[in-house]
Amino acid sequence: MNNDDFKLDETGINPVATANEKNDVYFSNVEADTDKISSSAPAEAVRKNAPRQQKSKGVASTYVFFLVVIVLSMALSIYAVMCMNDVLAITKTSSNVTISISEQINDMNEAVDLLADNGLIKCKNFCKLFAKFREEQVGPQYRNGIYYEDKGYEAGVYYLNGKMGLEGMLQTMQGNAATAETVTLTFPEGYTVAEITDKLVANEVCDKAALLQVIESTEFSYSLVNSLKAKEEVPYRLEGYLFPDTYDFYVGESASSVVKKFLSNGDAKITEKHRTRAKELGYSMDEIICIASIIQMEAGSEAQMKEISSVIHNRLSDKTNFPSLGCESTSDYINNKVAPSLASTSAHTADYYLKFYSTDSTSTVVGLPAGPICNPGIAAIDAALYPDDTDYYYFFHDSKGNLYCAKTYSEFKDKVQAYAPYLSY
Repeated sequence: MNNDDFKLDETGINPVATANEKNDVYFSNVEADTDKISSSAPAEAVRKNAPRQQKSKGVASTYVFFLVVIVLSMALSIYAVMCMNDVLAITKTSSNVTISISEQINDMNEAVDLLADNGLIKCKNFCKLFAKFREEQVGPQYRNGIYYEDKGYEAGVYYLNGKMGLEGMLQTMQGNAATAETVTLTFPEGYTVAEITDKLVANEVCDKAALLQVIESTEFSYSLVNSLKAKEEVPYRLEGYLFPDTYDFYVGESASSVVKKFLSNGDAKITEKHRTRAKELGYSMDEIICIASIIQMEAGSEAQMKEISSVIHNRLSDKTNFPSLGCESTSDYINNKVAPSLASTSAHTADYYLKFYSTDSTSTVVGLPAGPICNPGIAAIDAALYPDDTDYYYFFHDSKGNLYCAKTYSEFKDKVQAYAPYLSY
């Protein structure tokens, strides 16, 4: 063997092949290779299994992500549909909801809150944003050919439903008409609340129930009625204050807006001069309106009003001898005007009201009845404030409408016998 075969290089490793020509293998080399194999096998297995685990986690994360996206998308879609349904009333029902506003609302957000509280809208925050955006972008609106000013939401009673949509409900509460169609109606002096209401309903101006509720419960700022409260003994709170005149109404107008037209007209026609004169006589304007309503119903013409007024004033000034006014018009009001209009659900009957209104000679009502018996015109109001100066305590009419007055009961009986013997006085 050559010595060169056993030379080691500087590292101490024999560069000669570990196998001889006969392919003999050194045991030291076999052990080293075995160690390499055993130590590297687990690492290789880890490298083969790791991609599978990472792949499983990645797929699960993707599924979760898409599930979250789908759920959020569905939630947003449902909310969007609800929002648009509030605004456009796509699937709303036409069932009416009664909303009562005791005093004017000037904040749009409060009006939207009121709609939400009554179940008319579901997404009130979106509706507030939408209404505010529309107000800023569009400004004062034209609808059905009508120009609407930007104003608050009037006190009153409103019959609303989701089919009207957000804009329709808000505009209704502003007193804006539902249509551009108008109707002109004349209400003569002496009309009662029941007659006025029936005429408005017959001409499709507004709903009867809403009208009556506004008349009974809505607070108004007009000086004539701002302190007028509903009373159990009075059938209609605003009887006497719906000023007779000719008015233009919109078909479908809100009840509050309709009543305000009557009240504002009366508030303008009854001046400070009228109020001052009432104080001079020792009466409130409410009492003067009540006296005027009786004059309106008792007089056959304006020419008779001041003379009849003198009889009423003379009796009111001497309640000891004349506790009753002796007028049949007050009981006629209950029997002929109020009784036919009382619903089966009314709290009181006609007989109940008669106890507070009947002022004929057999009644127990001293002085004036509980309230006015009609809505008097300005001539009757002037007559109540400026009666003729007479000593009359009695009056009657013949079949032709002529007026006869008397100072004493015997004179009264004589005149009845002479001019109207068919009367049962």
